[in-house]
Order: sequence, then C-alpha cells, then structure tokens
Amino acid sequence: MVLVAQELPLVCLMLLLLCREPGVDAQAGQPFTVQQPQAKVMVTAGDNLTLNCITSGDAGPGPVMWLKGWGNGNKTVYNPNNEDPSARVTAADRGSDTNYTIHIRNVQPEDMGTYYCVKFVKGNTGEDEFFRRGSGTEVTVQAKPSPPLVSGPEQRARPNDSVPFTCTTGGFFPDNIDVKWFKNSNPMTAKPPQVAQTRMKTYNMSSTAQVTLQKNDARSQITCEVSHPTLRAPLRGSFQLSRVLRVPPSVEVRAEPSPAEVNKTVAFTCLLKEFYPAKVSISWLENGIWIKGQNLSGPWEVSRGLFELRSRVEVQATEEKNGSTITCRVIHDGQAPANYSAILWISNMAQGANVLSSLLLLLMGVLLEKGLLGGLLFFLFKRMNRKA
Repeated sequence: MVLVAQELPLVCLMLLLLCREPGVDAQAGQPFTVQQPQAKVMVTAGDNLTLNCITSGDAGPGPVMWLKGWGNGNKTVYNPNNEDPSARVTAADRGSDTNYTIHIRNVQPEDMGTYYCVKFVKGNTGEDEFFRRGSGTEVTVQAKPSPPLVSGPEQRARPNDSVPFTCTTGGFFPDNIDVKWFKNSNPMTAKPPQVAQTRMKTYNMSSTAQVTLQKNDARSQITCEVSHPTLRAPLRGSFQLSRVLRVPPSVEVRAEPSPAEVNKTVAFTCLLKEFYPAKVSISWLENGIWIKGQNLSGPWEVSRGLFELRSRVEVQATEEKNGSTITCRVIHDGQAPANYSAILWISNMAQGANVLSSLLLLLMGVLLEKGLLGGLLFFLFKRMNRKA
C-alpha cells in the first residue's frame, strides 16, 4: 500500500487528504462505540433520573452530548461545553473520557422521550460534526393524579330533584385511571370518565354522576374515589349535600283559644317543621297590615339535620276584629314569601248570633202555630155551614 501511494502524483495525494471523512484517522485504531445499556427507563414525576452512556475505542477530538429525540426537532439536553453546575442536567463523572452518564433532577412528564448519547468530532471547518450515537434510551414518566375535586350545582335543589356532580383530576400519566362514586358508603352509578391529553403529555379526567336528593340528605355526602398505577391507595374527594339541598318548611298556624271571649287575648302560633337550611324569617300581618310578633326561639336542629322554628303573636279579641285574618308570612332561604293564615273568632259574637237565630225560630214557630189553628177553625166553620 505504501508503494502504491508513493507512485501516485502529489496532486492526487492532496485530494485524498482533503476529501477524507471526519474521524477516519480515529478509526484507524480500535473502532469507536457508544453504549447505552438502558433501552427503557420508567421514573415517577419529581424523582431524579440517571441515563448511562459508556464509550470505547478511538475517535478524533470532539464532545459527547446528550440529545432528546433524533432528526428534525431534536433538543440538546447536555453539552459539556456549556455545562452549568446549577442546571437540572449534570454529568455523573466530569473528568472521565469514557463515562458520559448524566443525572436529571426533578423529572417531569414533559421530559418523556428518547434520549441519545452522541459523539461529535471536529470537521474540516472546525465545527462539531456527528460521528457516532448510542441506540437511545426511552424515558417514560409516571405522574400521580392530583387530589380529586368534586363540584355540584350553583343553585340549591329540592328533594326528588336529580342533580349532577362532577369529579375532576389531572396531571397523571399513563392514562389508565379508575373512578368510583359513593353516596355515604353506598356505591353509585356514573357515566364513563372522560380522559384527555394535555400539551404537557399528561392526562386530565372528568367524571359525572347524577344524584336524586332526598329530604334527609342534610347530613349526607358523595365521594369520588380515584385509583391509578402510581398510587398506593386511592385518592378521594367529597361533597356535602347540605351545600345544595333546600327543604321547604311545612307550616301550621294555630289560634288559642278559638273561639275567644270578647276582649280576651288570643295567641297565634306559627310552627315551621323540618326545613333546611336554617336561614328563615317570619313576619305577622292582621288583614294584610304588619303587626309585631316574636320568635319563641331560634331555629333548632331536630333529627336528620333538619330544623324547626316557632313564632308567636298576640291579638286582642275585640268585637270589630271578629273574623279577622291573621297571617304568618315565611321567607325561607331567600325564596318568595309564602303566607299561612288563621281566623280570629269571638265566642260572645257567636252566642249573640245563636240567640238571634233562636228568637227567629221561636217567632216562626208561633206564627206557624197560629196559622195552623186558624186554618183548622176555618175548616170546621165551613163544614158546619154545609150541614146547616
């Protein structure tokens, strides 16, 4: 080979030197190899990641870098010429000529991809040119879902209304996630969850369940339970049904005594039973005109988390008030007013009416008696005249 080279013209030798490929001289010895022993790596978001790279053989001068992706759109992850000790990516052994392992701190889902350990050599222009690369390490980042958030309607609803509730969570990877719903400790049916990928390569989930409210739900809650491969135990989010439940009160108005004697005091009581929430106001009216009453106590809680309330007003039973309408006006939880009434009856007035009725009946009886007697006498008189 040397003899042949000596016989070539000088111009040809110069052309061969100019046209040689980068790294040809380096390949004259042991072949240069880049080894990435990790084909695939799975790491949990927030943890640290180590990517191994070992080189062997001879190569020309030039750095070993780490790239994420290959071809168009690849990104330089580590460049020893621009290394920052405070950066997230650092070399495991900065002084080594064969160990180019790197550490990546606080790995996030956006770090997922395939990483290549790449050897560059100086080209004829002095720029770094690709020479060899490893087989690549595929990095998958597992991310835990955020604590589930359960939301309900903005407006309150009554018993027997069907109300939708939504459970959301996000930032998880991979996308396989399981959702269960419970009312208190009882399983509920729900629509299949909707899972969508974000720009950060993680996933978000939304699940909806319908709940038919009951009167005794003031102390009930619904729970959304989320299971994911990254979790040792399910995550739960809850919603208190008291936040959306409205139970209107049942109302009864009583007058004691009824009927009442003239100029005696009559107590009207307005009783509100089994309502929720406790926010309620009561006002009293006599024939549509406001009168002052008082609540016997604030709303007090009874069974199942519902409330009761008693309000009272006293009215003087004068003759001109007989037959008056006493109204208890109830406004519950900002709803439209509802009126409940009772009538004021006076007993003396009733007795007077009874006496008058009795007199009229007596008079009618007397008149009837006299009419019957007169008719009988007339009949006898006519009969005697016929015989004569």
